[in-house]
Amino acid sequence: MINDKSFRLDGKVALVTGASYGIGFAIASAYGNVGAKIVFNDRNPELIEKGVAAYKELGIEAHGYICDVTDEEAVQKFVAQVEKEVGVIDILVNNAGIIKRIPMLEMSAADFRQVIDVDLNGPFIMSKAVLPGMIKKGHGKIINICSMMSELGRETVSAYAAAKGGLKMLTRNICAEFGAANIQCNGIGPGYIATPQTAPLREKQPDGSRHPFDEFICSRTPAGRWLQAEELTGPAVFLASDASDAVNGHILYVDGGILAYIGKQP
Repeated sequence: MINDKSFRLDGKVALVTGASYGIGFAIASAYGNVGAKIVFNDRNPELIEKGVAAYKELGIEAHGYICDVTDEEAVQKFVAQVEKEVGVIDILVNNAGIIKRIPMLEMSAADFRQVIDVDLNGPFIMSKAVLPGMIKKGHGKIINICSMMSELGRETVSAYAAAKGGLKMLTRNICAEFGAANIQCNGIGPGYIATPQTAPLREKQPDGSRHPFDEFICSRTPAGRWLQAEELTGPAVFLASDASDAVNGHILYVDGGILAYIGKQP
């Protein structure tokens, strides 16, 4: 039976990678507000400090750790430390990621590998590290932050699209391999989110007109606007909660309808 408690995360340990700010911060804050113990990581010590302070302002106690998700040995030590100091991880959100907007013919193999390493190998390494604890506990939730580029291609993002397409299939394979252990692995595919990183794409031009990319995104989104990071939190809480125990291997696109829409006729 579904009730209000089905969506609570009281006492559960939620690790959200790269959650010092942005989408990860919004998701982790939502988890904290429904009772979870929050853990996050970053490679930058200053961002760890700022993140902890930002959570504290919201009345959330968060545990920040320095860790690079692409370093398998460091991740194993990180997870072991979290299990010792906070508890065995119940919820993992693979949020840390990068993008390099470079035309394919101009992109080096090194740049391509770096994007794949962070956006695809990182979630594999993190999931591999937390799965033994989840199996032992008898339950677990892994949520991969996918992308519309898990389904679509676009100029200049060949590495990102390849990584996010691979992450979609990693999500489904974790479901297939660990579903019998009562572990659910799903993905969230955000649309275009209004964050500080995308602010330059939404600024008015010197002549007062909209940025071409801003106009493009709003014209392709049935909602007619950029989305807010907080609009991802409801789906994220659902997929982390007992209410989603029968949902596995699914990618939930929170995109304002872009993937369902061909765009307005000229």
